[in-house]
Amino acid sequence: MARRLSMSGAALLLASCVPNTAQEVDMGNQYAQQIEQQLPLIRDPEVVRYINVLGDSIARVVDDRSLTWRFNVVDQDEINAFAVPGGHIYVNRGLIARTTNLSELAGVIGHEIAHVTQRHSMKQMAAAQRANVGFTIGCVLAPSLCQGVAGTGASVLAQAGFAKFSRDDESEADKFGVRYVSRSGIDPRGMPSMFRILLRERERNPSGVEGWFASHPIEESRIRVTEEEIAKIDPIVLQSLSRDSRSFQTFKTRLAGLPRSPQRAR
Repeated sequence: MARRLSMSGAALLLASCVPNTAQEVDMGNQYAQQIEQQLPLIRDPEVVRYINVLGDSIARVVDDRSLTWRFNVVDQDEINAFAVPGGHIYVNRGLIARTTNLSELAGVIGHEIAHVTQRHSMKQMAAAQRANVGFTIGCVLAPSLCQGVAGTGASVLAQAGFAKFSRDDESEADKFGVRYVSRSGIDPRGMPSMFRILLRERERNPSGVEGWFASHPIEESRIRVTEEEIAKIDPIVLQSLSRDSRSFQTFKTRLAGLPRSPQRAR
């Protein structure tokens, strides 16, 4: 059973307006510390280096707030990824294992970066505060951590509709993700390709993608939206973008060969 995240620091009480960037970074850093105490992270230097180089290559060409970005691989087989405000991105080992090329992982990372740059979690928090909704804030930052938690405290957020991004937020993150990935020199067609992989996985093994679909509902319409966004790119430019690389395949092979992290007490 996932442990509940608690709010540390009374100074970070949510106001009725969207917190500013400094507040967002401070809050995100505090929650990242809690998340990283609870989730097993891959510490292998080569894996950490690669995921951060890839993530930075996308974030640095789109971030107009000069955030300090940190990218982590979570040592869990479930397919999932999530973003914490302020620039913390987490991608599960199980998701990376399902990718076939660089562009598919880049599409996931670009989508999560877009949730941060468009401040979706911050807007959700402000909306919840305006609605006087009492909730477990960690469920907004990492909805998959709150699945299966007993008691009304952790379920209030899900019941209130704040435990996952709205369809509009997901659509916006998809559109910006396509732009971000292509701007970084990577083929954005990996995003709809990854959606198809996830939909096939849901048919084959629903429990393996439960966390992803809880916070990233995927419908065929999202494939269409991303493909429509990709169609706006000059075909000559699109053909010049990278779809895969030897370094990505080396990274994926290295990750697959690493031993599993010890199970943590829950």
